[in-house]
Amino acid sequence: MNSAIVQRIADAILYEGYILYPYRPSSMKNRQRWNFGGLCPRSYSESERGNERWSSQTECLVMGTGATTIGIQLRFLHLIARQAAEFVPNGDESDYDYRNFRAVETIKIEDRLFQTWQEALERQFHTPLSTLDCLAHKPERISLHFPATESMELLRDAGGRVVGAFMRTQRELHGAIEVSTERLDDALFRIHVQVLNLTGMADTGPVKRDQAMMSSLVSSHLILTVEGGEFVSLLDPPAQYRDAAAQCQNVGGYPVLVGEAGATDTMFFSPVILYDYPKIAPESPQSLFDGTEIDEILALRILTLTDEEKKEMRETDERTRAILECIEAHPEQLANLHGAIRSIGPAGENE
Repeated sequence: MNSAIVQRIADAILYEGYILYPYRPSSMKNRQRWNFGGLCPRSYSESERGNERWSSQTECLVMGTGATTIGIQLRFLHLIARQAAEFVPNGDESDYDYRNFRAVETIKIEDRLFQTWQEALERQFHTPLSTLDCLAHKPERISLHFPATESMELLRDAGGRVVGAFMRTQRELHGAIEVSTERLDDALFRIHVQVLNLTGMADTGPVKRDQAMMSSLVSSHLILTVEGGEFVSLLDPPAQYRDAAAQCQNVGGYPVLVGEAGATDTMFFSPVILYDYPKIAPESPQSLFDGTEIDEILALRILTLTDEEKKEMRETDERTRAILECIEAHPEQLANLHGAIRSIGPAGENE
């Protein structure tokens, strides 16, 4: 497996749509985020009549033997609610108890703007390696759990006086991965993987989507690897395996081969449509969180933002700040983004 290639693809999918141009929370298109690969609590999914998924299903084919081993890596974003709060002391001005802060949308301290926002923490979960024969005789169910967290970041003015805070909360997550295999012939197995969000939600009436996302596996995807076997492309399977490939049922994503062209040891279950062996153009200097746009156009648009717009972008979070700093610091990269030809070979090569 070419881990560097796989990692870049997986990271691009993990943050696809994290925030869109013009990269500011005040922009209308950033009012509803987390649109790919979300697995929300079952109760919320059912209240939305299945419009939001609570589980995903992956099925793919492996050529191998009973001793072939498979490993599964689940990756997703665990959201963090970052709430801006004003310090309103009730008596002792050195008492930074939560009760002395009042939630607000924004706080302005001198020339800086601190905004309420949803941040995200990367999560990874690996299942134990198992053989195809073991999984055929005894399917596995592996539980996963990530605890709730809570923290406070005090915000001070130039004189060091506390005037506000960021309150960060992260909800507990529970889930499970179910894995089984089925032998289709002497050398072909079908892999079946389900990811379930088993997080409970308090029954307190209707839940808004933003709140449900806090208890969700956001941008979830899987990386499946085999040793002693080969994955079969579902997009272009060998003739003898076309019927078996057509019978694979995938819900909430698309399995594609990843790595160097021709590699067959890694399958990527993506929440967005990809082709086998996807790649990220080497000219792309920075992830812009929008694979549907052209990097050159986005870079040019960023450079034309007003100072106030850039200020809001810079202060949204560290990821939007990194985009702005990269584009502003290296404007010469625009020349590299202005088209590249890779499909034309030497004269006579295709004759």
